[in-house]
Amino acid sequence: MTTQQPTKRPIRRGRIFPEYTIPPEELARSEAERKARYQRTRPVFERWRDELIADHYNWFMIIEPNSGDYFIDPDENLAVEKARQKYPSDWLVTFRINETGACGMI
Repeated sequence: MTTQQPTKRPIRRGRIFPEYTIPPEELARSEAERKARYQRTRPVFERWRDELIADHYNWFMIIEPNSGDYFIDPDENLAVEKARQKYPSDWLVTFRINETGACGMI
C-alpha cells in the first residue's frame, strides 16, 4: 500500500491585485492634504480643549477644517452624524477631548 504525497503548491508572493497599486505621487499628495487638514484643525482643538475638558473628558470632537465648526459627543458615531448633517461631503478631523487629543492607544 503506497500513500501518495500531497502536491505542494508554489508560494505566490506579491500583491493580490497589482493593477490597483496607488502611485507614490498620489500617496504623497494624499498625505500632504491630510497633514494640511490637521494643521488647520489643531488650533481649533487647542483653543477649546481646556474649556471642554472639565465637563466632556474623553468625548469626541469632530472639526470641519475650512470653517472651524466643531461637534462633540461621547459617541464618535453620533458626533460624526451631527457633523455630516451640516457638512455632508466635507473632510472632517476627529480629536478626543483629553490632554493630547489622541483617539486611541499606540
